[in-house]
Amino acid sequence: MSDFERGYARSIPQTADMSMDAGLRSFMLGVYNKMALGLLLSAGLAFLTSSFGPVMDLLYRTSPEGVFQGFTTLGHVVRFAPLAMVLLVMFTARNMSAKASGIYYWALVTAIGAGSGVWLLVYTGASVFMTFLITATAFGALSLVGYTTKKDLSGFGSFLIMGVWGLVAASLLNIFLQLPMLYWIINALGVLIFAGLTAYDTQRLKMVYYEVKDHDESMAVATNFGALNLYLDFINLFQFLLAFMGVRRD
Repeated sequence: MSDFERGYARSIPQTADMSMDAGLRSFMLGVYNKMALGLLLSAGLAFLTSSFGPVMDLLYRTSPEGVFQGFTTLGHVVRFAPLAMVLLVMFTARNMSAKASGIYYWALVTAIGAGSGVWLLVYTGASVFMTFLITATAFGALSLVGYTTKKDLSGFGSFLIMGVWGLVAASLLNIFLQLPMLYWIINALGVLIFAGLTAYDTQRLKMVYYEVKDHDESMAVATNFGALNLYLDFINLFQFLLAFMGVRRD
């Protein structure tokens, strides 16, 4: 999703000590652990909303065979709730406390997870699982590049963030136009953009750490928003890859 000041309440230095000290490793481990828990929660909610009949019927319209046919009114609300939440936080991120940023993280993760059941209704479970493994492998490699590279990715990241807004606009437009060619272009660009953002956001977290490492409250906020940025990179990369690799249910 958007940069929304990349979620941090303090300005970020243009240069930072990139040495890999114990404090940095501890900070990054905290970010990755929180991100992993967010993915686990999302997976659980996706399974619930795609397999538990009473909940599934509230969100989706399906055929007697369980094939996805559309969203209910509530389903549309859940579908667009994460985008609304991201837009809202653009105006409040700088003033968030550690507690508020933590609540926001879990609220957004929950909203995305609740809407992710559609993937298990549209695509076979095997193809979803395989795409998840490929996404995890690619994410790990790209994040490692961002963590270890000496090259400053800030200019590259700014370009990618503008690309995200272009993707959002094109995706919303294509909901009404339903153009197959535009659909595939959006997904191809989405894979490239969020692959790049994974490396960029990882490097930027290192700069954030050196800026806030002496402030416990700011460190907690940075952990929450750092986990959120990487979580969003992973989810979006997975979603765009699934468009190419997912096997649709008959």
